[in-house]
Amino acid sequence: MPRHLLLRLEAPLMAFGGETIDHFGIIRDFPALSMITGLFANALGWRREDTDQHDRLQERLVIGARIERQGRKFQDNQNAQLAKDDNGWTTSGSPEGRAGGAGTYDSPHRRFRDYYADLSMLVALRLNPAADPPTLDDLAIALDHPARPIFIGRKPCLPSQRLFAGWQEGINILEVLQSVPLPNSVREGIRLQWPDGEGILLGDRVSDICDERHWRSGIHGGWRSVREGRLRAEETPA
Repeated sequence: MPRHLLLRLEAPLMAFGGETIDHFGIIRDFPALSMITGLFANALGWRREDTDQHDRLQERLVIGARIERQGRKFQDNQNAQLAKDDNGWTTSGSPEGRAGGAGTYDSPHRRFRDYYADLSMLVALRLNPAADPPTLDDLAIALDHPARPIFIGRKPCLPSQRLFAGWQEGINILEVLQSVPLPNSVREGIRLQWPDGEGILLGDRVSDICDERHWRSGIHGGWRSVREGRLRAEETPA
């Protein structure tokens, strides 16, 4: 029976990034495949230039997640007053200027970023094929001994506890998400997301999401099918 690695995602703030629209950085309900890939790549000490390694790891990852504490969603408003000769810093390494006439600099440089506060999520994953490097054991070691500080979605989002949450065997992702005991604080049903083809839950629904990254170009593209459903507390072991 396949072995799966468990991740516990908890932090004062977390951000599962979605499509950025103008100055608005929205978030998804569940972590993107590219985000989990980037988290492990950072822990392993890979550089942005290691695009082939990123692509290969992303291709091998099979992930699912369940929300154990919903937390609270809020929006951060970031403002900076920039003069004509000032540039906004970007993670791409290219300074961001402003278009338009001199009057545009009378207004602040604005960004809106969504976050989750006090959310708790369990992620289950495996690698196909399992024997290629890095292995699941390599990923587990990297989580406990990361080459660089790990963050969950955005750099300010530092985990509040150990990320590695153990191992669980199961024939597919859904079975693993169902078989891990829920925290005692959970009294009602919880939401799950898992890849289509990794189990079926009564009342679930299938949707297509775009959460893979072309690491060489830095652009998200491609679609994959996932299932989402709700699991009642009595349907998991105590």
